[in-house]
Amino acid sequence: MATGAAASKKTTKTAPAKKAGASSTMKQKGYSKATYIKWYEDMLLMRKFEEKCGQLYIQQKFGGFCHLYIGQEAVLAGMSVGLKPTDNVITAYRDHAHPLILGSDPKRVMAELYGKTTGLSKGKGGSMHMFDKEKNLFGGHGIVGAQIPMGAGIAFADKYRNEDHVTITFMGDGAARQGSLHETFNMAMIWNLPVIFVIENNKYAMGTSIERTSNVADMSKLGASYDMPSFTVDGMSPEAVADAIAEAAARGRKGDGPTLLNIETYRYKGHSMSDPQKYRTKDEVKDYQAKDPIDHVLDVIKKNKWLTEAKIKTIQADVKNIVEESVKFAEESPLPEAHELYEDVYTQTDYPYVRD
Repeated sequence: MATGAAASKKTTKTAPAKKAGASSTMKQKGYSKATYIKWYEDMLLMRKFEEKCGQLYIQQKFGGFCHLYIGQEAVLAGMSVGLKPTDNVITAYRDHAHPLILGSDPKRVMAELYGKTTGLSKGKGGSMHMFDKEKNLFGGHGIVGAQIPMGAGIAFADKYRNEDHVTITFMGDGAARQGSLHETFNMAMIWNLPVIFVIENNKYAMGTSIERTSNVADMSKLGASYDMPSFTVDGMSPEAVADAIAEAAARGRKGDGPTLLNIETYRYKGHSMSDPQKYRTKDEVKDYQAKDPIDHVLDVIKKNKWLTEAKIKTIQADVKNIVEESVKFAEESPLPEAHELYEDVYTQTDYPYVRD
């Protein structure tokens, strides 16, 4: 007789491709003063940290690739409310902001960018491979779409062990073209895995619009072939994201299986720091900046008179100090020594491989 996650079959069918957000039938929740203030602090830290990353990269303080999250902060702000701290997160290589929202030390995030031993992965991961086991962050993955089956695998393990966790698996709209997505969706639905698949849909993948690369521009429809509950979410609204992720997480915890969220967001910067962005207009970028999620949250705070101007300036100064301290820490931290090449490769400490 089959046991574990593989024995569990879905019992309900749910129509895919619904909307989540202002026009949704999903119940809109009210969020507290404390939540909006936390959103402002967290999104401001993500924004200022990444702006500094861009400056440091131009100054050649660290190398490799550098993919900035600027403009997409509402996605992670909403996630922070919709999930529990014990839930799991896995993502692609636009990953500097993820450890920050999960509570990783900004100093260690910056040190990882610098390739220093004090980094989250001892300087061995760099910009594209942020991990923090203590915060249940499973990367940061550089291979396009590699994290999609990995996220399902983490959810499978949790279900097999009867643990009350949900795994949120982030991917870009470009990664959603990978074949691994379809195999994973099918298996996740067969086994009713507690996983939320999130397409952080910033419209252009590496530099080509969805309309030019797919006959189906509505990416929520990718779940249709598998009867996966699927929603399109306003990714510039932390409220809409929080609502959608909370509902998807509740579905997963109840044993109702996966959810696909097509979260429509926008990156203000290029795909990476080397991207000239010739595929979109400056006016389009300005249109999205006009509905900036940080400005939106601050506007709510001001309209409700939840913070004085003096307190807002204090938060801004505190964030600036955190970023500056992170840079100082990274600059002063040591680089890995040669012996680090042979460490953290195998769990077996005396593995008999050749060193010379």
